[in-house]
Amino acid sequence: MGMVTEMNGETGSYEERLIADFKEGSRERFDELVAAYTQKLYRLAYGLLGNHHDAEEVVQESFVRAYRGLEHFRGDSSFETWMHRITVNLARNKFHWNRRRGEGMTVSLSEPYGPEDENDRDAELELPDTSYSPDLLMQKAEMQKNVADGMNSLPESLREAMVLRHVKDMPYEEIAGILNCPVGTVKSRIARGRELLREYLMNLDGEGGPMPSPDKMEKPKKVELTQ
Repeated sequence: MGMVTEMNGETGSYEERLIADFKEGSRERFDELVAAYTQKLYRLAYGLLGNHHDAEEVVQESFVRAYRGLEHFRGDSSFETWMHRITVNLARNKFHWNRRRGEGMTVSLSEPYGPEDENDRDAELELPDTSYSPDLLMQKAEMQKNVADGMNSLPESLREAMVLRHVKDMPYEEIAGILNCPVGTVKSRIARGRELLREYLMNLDGEGGPMPSPDKMEKPKKVELTQ
């Protein structure tokens, strides 16, 4: 049976068939939804939490919640939006739990990996990017940490909107569906989040010069393994 992500234009109808089969008693069809959405949800959770272990834990719990609730899924929104909403809510809870324990968002110099990338974890983290000098790499690492700290300091509603827009690159309409608010509210939250993050970074800049806005910042370069 083909995966949901391979159905292109027929994704919606294929998901509907999977969900209908699940409701009729074919519980094994849920495995296909898990296979299709694990990486998507992991990257969303990682963007919100900045911690690999927490992201994996949130994704696992998201599927548990979905499995228990799919029988009552009415299709008012797409399955993808429904799953994203569950994941955001659980990540929100985990974020508050971490804060109460004195933990915050962390930052990785590598691309976020998912459960299926476990075997490549060490190689990915240890491989240096030789196109930059050590000093520049340190500056980039410090900038990434400052951005993560700045995102961590934002009010919850702003931080979530910023992550969905700038980390997940979601359209405003989809973000509105996940956060259950109007598109205009999403845009205002992102604008306010950019402003606060810019102010945070400018306050850290010892030279007093302007820092780039979040949407202008250079994304970390992904290092490719070569044989």
